[in-house]
Amino acid sequence: MTALLVALGAAVGAPLRFLAAHLLDGRWPTGTFLVNAAGSFLLGLFSALALDGQTLALLGTGLCGGLTTYSALAVQSHDRGRALGAAYAVTTVLIAVVLCAAGFAVGQA
Repeated sequence: MTALLVALGAAVGAPLRFLAAHLLDGRWPTGTFLVNAAGSFLLGLFSALALDGQTLALLGTGLCGGLTTYSALAVQSHDRGRALGAAYAVTTVLIAVVLCAAGFAVGQA
């Protein structure tokens, strides 16, 4: 049952990621940045809500896992060269951590 819930969540998250990248990624990977930021916030929120195992599998592992893409972040960082790629990677990770903490705080409020 857990695997099915993860697949269902990913079936929603992955198309959203595809659409964001398709519509917003250009010279700068805005779509990828936005899905990673949104997924980090949501995972923080879901963690704070202390969801049961099945709901967390659906929303956390499935939805957020399908929505976010740190492999694309790695490729896009590499493609931008050493300085710009490192700046993009570090900025994305720092903002993702901050948004995850913000989502956690919102969930506990």
